[in-house]
Amino acid sequence: MSIKIITDSTSDINLDLAKELDITIVPLRVIFDEQEYFDGVDITNEQFYEKLVISKNLPTTSQPAPEQYIPYFEEAKAKGDSVIVITISSKLSGTYQSAVIAKDMVEYEDIHIVDSLTVTLGLQLLVRKAITLKNQGMSAEAIAVQLENTKTKVKLYALLESLEYLKKGGRLSGMSAFAGGLLNIKPIIEVRDGEVSLAARARGLSGGYSKLFELITQDKGINRNEEVCIGYSAKKDNMKAFINNYKETLNLHDFIESPIGSVVGTHTGPGVCGFAFFQNE
Repeated sequence: MSIKIITDSTSDINLDLAKELDITIVPLRVIFDEQEYFDGVDITNEQFYEKLVISKNLPTTSQPAPEQYIPYFEEAKAKGDSVIVITISSKLSGTYQSAVIAKDMVEYEDIHIVDSLTVTLGLQLLVRKAITLKNQGMSAEAIAVQLENTKTKVKLYALLESLEYLKKGGRLSGMSAFAGGLLNIKPIIEVRDGEVSLAARARGLSGGYSKLFELITQDKGINRNEEVCIGYSAKKDNMKAFINNYKETLNLHDFIESPIGSVVGTHTGPGVCGFAFFQNE
């Protein structure tokens, strides 16, 4: 008997890393001009962003079907293993509901499904937390309880080059997107209570870095006993510039660097600098 950890591709943990971490990734789908791709499986990040920039139509994304979870749940049931599933926020996708339906279909109680209320870098931090707790010998049920308590401490901010993609995808109001396009204004979004919202605006990228730093250090600040995850979409330039500016101030000597994949990239576009961390108690 063992504990199996499953997440979805919006954690932006690629398949090679997933193998290394001994976890399973259930991919969401990206539909580009009627062509369907499994996120991170049959379209690379590079291929995706190349298509995104030149495409007239914004791609759409689709949650996994319950049937994508069932083989993993059936296998665990047959072996008597425990399962922990950590999904993208239920307010951003139906992925959590698909996992719940699959559990009901398999009729196996030792499956613990956690709605992360976050996505991408924030989701990845929770998955890595689950791995750490598993390696410490904690039971699946206890890990799930710990994640439910811990997920409210996950903070995720992202500095975008433009609000164009969020506007196209209907994730923010038209007025917010319009204001973001004026006078070289750079938006910073956050995931709060499972939803995407506009956290701040700044003039130019340098102003954006400064505002991002303010947001990260406000309230209770970074819990240094936990991991930090910094990410980028398509190109690392903006992320590198932020790290160079604040490496010493934020003590960024040990962090996880992660590319942001196609499902999240559909809504944020290229040039993102994302920052996820656990807030102090």
